[in-house]
Amino acid sequence: MLVIVAPGQGAQTPGFLSPWLADPTFAARFDWLSTVAGIDLAHYGTEADAEAIRDTRIAQPLLVATGLVAALELFPHPADAFDQIGAVAGHSVGEIAAAAGARVITAEQAMVLVRERGRAMADAAAVTPTGMTAVLGGDREEVLAAIDKHGLTAANDNGPGQIVAAGTMEQLAAFAEEPPAKARLMPLSVAGAFHTRHMEPAVGHLASLARSVSVHDPRTRVISNRDGKVVHDGRDVLARIVGQIASPVRWDLCLDAMEDLGVTGILEMPPAGTLTGIAKRALKGVETFALKTPDQLDDARAFCEKHGESSGLATTPTWRMVVSPAKGTFHIAAEAADSEVLPPGTTIGEVASLRDRTAVSAPHGGQVVEWLVEDGDLVSPGQPLLRLHPEGGQ
Repeated sequence: MLVIVAPGQGAQTPGFLSPWLADPTFAARFDWLSTVAGIDLAHYGTEADAEAIRDTRIAQPLLVATGLVAALELFPHPADAFDQIGAVAGHSVGEIAAAAGARVITAEQAMVLVRERGRAMADAAAVTPTGMTAVLGGDREEVLAAIDKHGLTAANDNGPGQIVAAGTMEQLAAFAEEPPAKARLMPLSVAGAFHTRHMEPAVGHLASLARSVSVHDPRTRVISNRDGKVVHDGRDVLARIVGQIASPVRWDLCLDAMEDLGVTGILEMPPAGTLTGIAKRALKGVETFALKTPDQLDDARAFCEKHGESSGLATTPTWRMVVSPAKGTFHIAAEAADSEVLPPGTTIGEVASLRDRTAVSAPHGGQVVEWLVEDGDLVSPGQPLLRLHPEGGQ
């Protein structure tokens, strides 16, 4: 199984876009998304220095635009991508690129959202001096206890041996004076404490804009970085993109979901390297491909063909599918089992795992056509559970 991942802020480096812009088709598409964002992203991806592209208002649109246009280079016929991609995921702002790649939102909607996200987060970061520090190594429980002791937030949990603490500069300074045992601290070059309560003002702004965004259910599995769950309702994907601004990124749970899915290959969109590096440490035996420059595209396509298989979620307008958000045992709700028509939002059951129990609902409702599982069946993330026919459909 192939999973495509998109990196978050901090992956950008000066000049990383130069080889990509040598291709006229890439340059034209990139210019279009830059125009939508109202930012000269080509300049920032080729000529600007590290400090300039560190700016949240620049870095976030730059990353999303690069990922989206590079995806069109990787899959010249976009519809063919869904015969190969088993799932997509994005770290922090990368989730916007992942959502657009899964056809939840359009590329233009993605650029407007990321532009406003970057501006709102930069404004929130200017209120109080805040920052982020990576904690490398150490005992996990001791690291989390030390973060909590100093009033910090574990803003990014990236898997074994890498947690990012975030909070005020005073809290981070105190943390540095009393670090967890056997852990190395590395202050990050970011503008604020992202994915913490300090970003809450930005959530309200993006939530207001999101109310005007039309969405579609994804064409492949979307693994949410909020909790590692597979999300198949477009409205839920968008709501999670908004909420994650002030909520921790649980990339460790995304990695767990990939393992549950049986992933064999992970390809990271440019500017690549960060997420494939994490995957190499966390998912032994899984092949990775960091797509950094266009001269790798042929090899990247071969990698996709080697690991690719359809997610099985391709739908037509006459069908809706309810899928499992996680691995576990599915228990059908009695009221759903006996119903021929389900109102929107009906709980159809729950998935029970060793970690938790997750309710599963039918967001759109509709006429029950076919149950694809039985009560007590073991299910995997993104596995179809129920096929529905929309009310009023033909």
